[in-house]
Amino acid sequence: MRKDWLAKLMPDSLFGRLALLLCAAVVSSHVLALTLLFELHPRPGIPPGPSAIGAPQLHDNAGPAPWGMGQPLSTGVAPQPQFRGPDGPPGPPTLGLLLDIAVRLGALLLAAWVGARWLSDPIRRLAGAARELGHNIHRAPLPEAGTLECREATRVFNQMQQHIRAQLAQRDQFVAAVSHDLRTPLTRLALRVESLQDAGDRQRFGRDIAEMDTMIRATLDYLRGAADSEPWVALDLAALVDSLVQDQQEAGHDVAVEPGSTPVAPVRAQASALRRCISNLLDNAVRYGGGAQVRLTEDAQGVCVVVLDRGPGIPEAELTEVLQPFYRVEASRNRNTGGVGLGLASANDVARQHSGSLQLCNRTGGGLQAELRLPRRVAPVKMLLN
Repeated sequence: MRKDWLAKLMPDSLFGRLALLLCAAVVSSHVLALTLLFELHPRPGIPPGPSAIGAPQLHDNAGPAPWGMGQPLSTGVAPQPQFRGPDGPPGPPTLGLLLDIAVRLGALLLAAWVGARWLSDPIRRLAGAARELGHNIHRAPLPEAGTLECREATRVFNQMQQHIRAQLAQRDQFVAAVSHDLRTPLTRLALRVESLQDAGDRQRFGRDIAEMDTMIRATLDYLRGAADSEPWVALDLAALVDSLVQDQQEAGHDVAVEPGSTPVAPVRAQASALRRCISNLLDNAVRYGGGAQVRLTEDAQGVCVVVLDRGPGIPEAELTEVLQPFYRVEASRNRNTGGVGLGLASANDVARQHSGSLQLCNRTGGGLQAELRLPRRVAPVKMLLN
């Protein structure tokens, strides 16, 4: 109840709260300084006045000039005023005056520090929410608290999040509609192809239909994966890699974990997205290199999954271009080995979604090296093994 009453008395704007804080700091510093001066430097028999609170006293030639103050009139030089502290002869500032200055300065510095933290807390919360929004668009909205400016910024931020979620939902609906509209005629074509009399025609038409179906599926999976809202879990990366390697081996591909790979710590990840990322890297190595070696390493920055192959590699000028959607090097534009151009792009998106990176480089002696690096961040949830 008292807290609500105090909140109503507080100014609503950032300027008002800052002005109130500065006024309170000035008043409290003066009160504290005067209290210390009276406590540490009492002057019996002299009522408190300007000289008792640390104010400098001026003396002229109207009275006696103690301690040699004043000059003979014959010199023609006017006597210079001297400062006298509250408890001593004229001269430099006394300990009381220095203490007064130090207390005031300390109070102002402390108030500035507390005020800066108080006024910047809502901004820090807003910045943290903006960083988290890139990893989880479905996070809970921020509470609208703080000053008028902070509440307005938080309200706009929450509205932006709602708009993004609505656009993603519309895109999911669009992808679902396109998937249905495209697959339906493809299914009819596939059924009609089976009625062709010529075996060669059936094979050629069937191959074209299968290629179109693969392209549609890869494109829709890429668009659907960008809006994936699966939860974050603590993932055993070594177990995930072993599972994917076994899947490739069962399909008859030459894929294996490199001997000497070190055990790595669990990582905070989206299990399905990371599985899709590493699977795309393995598929790319098998398609163009005929096989792959997988290496797991760990250092101070995080964990690393390295996929190595002995294929033709990628021209140096195109190592970054192939990470863009639908980009394919000229050598891959054929029916047997060419893909849609989304495998590496999807893997790169997943890496960035996990605050990591995907780097490609050509190996010495031929082949490509794909290095997926992830930060070592474990979520406070139950371990998930894949």
